[in-house]
Amino acid sequence: MFGVHMMGEGLEKAAGKRLRHILELLTNSPFMGIIVGIGITVLIQSSSATTVMVVSFVDAGLLSLGQAIGVILGANIGTTITAQLVALNLSELALPAISIGFLLFFLARKPREKTFGEVILGFGLIFLGMNIMSSSVEPLRNDPFFYNLMAIMGVHPILGVIIGAIVTGIIQASSATIGMTIALAGQGIIGLPAAMGLVFGSNIGTTVTALVASVGTSLNARRAALIHFLFNTLGAVIFLPFLRPFLTVVQASARDLPRQIANAHTIFNILNTLIFLPFLGRMENLVTTLLPGEEAVLERGLKYIDPRHVSRLPANIALGQVTKEMVRMGELAKSSLEDAMASICEDNNKQVELVEQKEEIIDELETEITAFLATLSQQGLDSSASRRLTGLLHAVNDLERVGDHAYELVRLINTRLNKHTTFSAEARAELNELYQLAIKSLEASLEALRTGNLELAQKVVEWEQQADIMERSYRDKHISRLNEGICAPEAAVVYLDIIGNLGRVIDHANNVAHMVLDDF
Repeated sequence: MFGVHMMGEGLEKAAGKRLRHILELLTNSPFMGIIVGIGITVLIQSSSATTVMVVSFVDAGLLSLGQAIGVILGANIGTTITAQLVALNLSELALPAISIGFLLFFLARKPREKTFGEVILGFGLIFLGMNIMSSSVEPLRNDPFFYNLMAIMGVHPILGVIIGAIVTGIIQASSATIGMTIALAGQGIIGLPAAMGLVFGSNIGTTVTALVASVGTSLNARRAALIHFLFNTLGAVIFLPFLRPFLTVVQASARDLPRQIANAHTIFNILNTLIFLPFLGRMENLVTTLLPGEEAVLERGLKYIDPRHVSRLPANIALGQVTKEMVRMGELAKSSLEDAMASICEDNNKQVELVEQKEEIIDELETEITAFLATLSQQGLDSSASRRLTGLLHAVNDLERVGDHAYELVRLINTRLNKHTTFSAEARAELNELYQLAIKSLEASLEALRTGNLELAQKVVEWEQQADIMERSYRDKHISRLNEGICAPEAAVVYLDIIGNLGRVIDHANNVAHMVLDDF
């Protein structure tokens, strides 16, 4: 297990962040999802790690449930490569590989060479571990209890399924269970029928990791973990009645038993994927029925403007569509601010990932809107449209900065939780009052931007002046509480940072309001 882990870690480092980018970008169809799932799992040598990554991506909204399904099926196939390696029986290469890998890993200076050494070291440890395991299980051949258990599993493979599922669920590594099965087969302790039960069971047990990882995540993330369990469990249920013909196919695939077991693992997962491929939509509907409810999905990308059509639109229409896109972006920034303050008020960091995700989308929108406006500026606009375009360029930056401040606020919760800081009742009331003014100002500025309501924009300007007075007053009061020992120094730092970020949010809302007053 350590060898598999080390080899996977090395391969993952070699691939770098490309794994995550591949997972995000190349999962637009179930087939591509399967290919990506196979590739990533071959690289990191762990279907559990791939499915946990998928669950986390679904939880973060980077993958839809439909995209996740293909990757999960591919992970089931990709993990069988480990069993194929183990079945090679290259134990004579174990010590040379460990020696070379050790020297590279611990003595090489370049990161790439160290990573290569880690892969080789892990490779050698896999076969050393298999050699040790094969030697250790040899005495079991003469153990009456173990012999009878293997005989019963040969007659009743369902027992092997249960044992394989339990063992894999505990150690959370199907490759280890398959490796142990191959070691038993190499010593003549277990036959192919009994081994098939363990193979099927290991495929069920490996889903435990993703199920555990999905606890406390979003609805779709839990659905992704459940669909992994259903695929593998239903696959075992489908194959068990046809075990005899399946064994015939497996026996024809190789001469020696260890290789037959490895091939069975691969063939089972490939056939299982082919069986379910036409029914992926129905499986998605099934898990939605089993785990009902609506999932809030964050939309990425532009909704109201298309850069391909910028030259075809009249300037006033194009600017109107940009305004709609900016209001949508501002609403996302406002909701991010609400999430951040909820974390601070509730003393938990549950919203951190959500705020990070929203911040990423806001940054993308700012880049795309700015690029659209830059292209539009080259279309020969009149003075009025040109002035409005310039104002929108400034405003889109202000709205992006609101998202930045929300992100800064949510980062403060980790500082606060780590230092166990608490606020006095008076400090909490002050924070809430300034926060409510920030939300009110942001909502009003967005409405003014959307409708051109000058009266509403003027109110935001007045509120900003009020906020400046409040901010100065709250800072003075908090310093007084600090001097009187009512507030801890650690809490004072966090409090002042929150006040500062909320004040800057109101400043940016004020800037948007001024843009409305100047351009309408």
